Amino acid sequence: MRAANLGLKFLLELGALALLCAWGFRTGDGWLGPVLGIGAPLVMVVVWGRFCAPRAGGRLPARTRVPLELTIFAIAAVLGFSAGLRTAAVVFLVAVAVNAVGLTVFRQWDA
Repeated sequence: MRAANLGLKFLLELGALALLCAWGFRTGDGWLGPVLGIGAPLVMVVVWGRFCAPRAGGRLPARTRVPLELTIFAIAAVLGFSAGLRTAAVVFLVAVAVNAVGLTVFRQWDA
């Protein structure tokens, strides 16, 4: 169960990238769509890779990293919802909540 919870967290990271990408391509008109569709997930990758990834050299301590991770997931869900992906965004948020409970119960926030 513990490994499945960490696997879910990884899938949520990919889901956040997908929601950000979809938001960008659906929101931007003309050349702005590809810029946002590629740029928004790229910003997430840079921030996550620098501050949140388990092997990041500058990984933040859990007390500051956890709110950052949850904020990134929330932003992805809100933007996905605003882009018309309402069901996907709601399912994503429910999965984030379930995962957060699991990470807390299994004491995996530092994994």
